[in-house]
Amino acid sequence: MMAFHIRPEVLAHLRELYPAGCTVELIEMCDPYRDMPAGLRGKVLHVDDTGTVHVSWENGSSLGAVHGFDRIRRVD
Repeated sequence: MMAFHIRPEVLAHLRELYPAGCTVELIEMCDPYRDMPAGLRGKVLHVDDTGTVHVSWENGSSLGAVHGFDRIRRVD
């Protein structure tokens, strides 16, 4: 298994920017196997130790937005 390391200051910034319960909007998700259209909104569950923002999306998915690959923005 490949380990992924994120700088502590980047992780702290992500956790400050995306606290649990805030609403985010999907700009782009780099996963061709999922139907995750731009504009989809959801509530942040948490940010894990790799910087992935776990979201409960309005389409029922709980797919995480991976820092450095996927793009989301906070809307509240």
